[in-house]
Amino acid sequence: MSTPPDIGPHIKAVTTALTDRGLVVGDGSAPNPIPATRRYVALYFDPGQVSSESLGDRRSVLSLGFQATCVGPTATECLWVAQQVRVALFGRLVVSGRTTWRPEDLGGPPVQRDDDVSPPVFYLPVQYRLQSTS
Repeated sequence: MSTPPDIGPHIKAVTTALTDRGLVVGDGSAPNPIPATRRYVALYFDPGQVSSESLGDRRSVLSLGFQATCVGPTATECLWVAQQVRVALFGRLVVSGRTTWRPEDLGGPPVQRDDDVSPPVFYLPVQYRLQSTS
């Protein structure tokens, strides 16, 4: 491999898996407009890490971390969004030219209430890791 793996198709695969599940997704923020249900997911990706797959220093393994911040008008609906994200990311994602592992669910803190918006919403940031190789 002469160039490092591209994170763009991986981001698209995650976003597509969530939207195919019927979720409204924002890229680094709340979606615009916010859906009337006030249920959505905001995705935040890190730049990823590229590592060697062997002692031959073939750098083809990509590890991409991301956060799915699940939002809902009640704590229960926020947890419902988190469950929909979990279901959407439970299988392997398709990234052209790459072999992916199933996304790893790294968990998150308890549901929290955001009183800085009116009306208040509940949110839950859940961390995931997606890995792939060529």
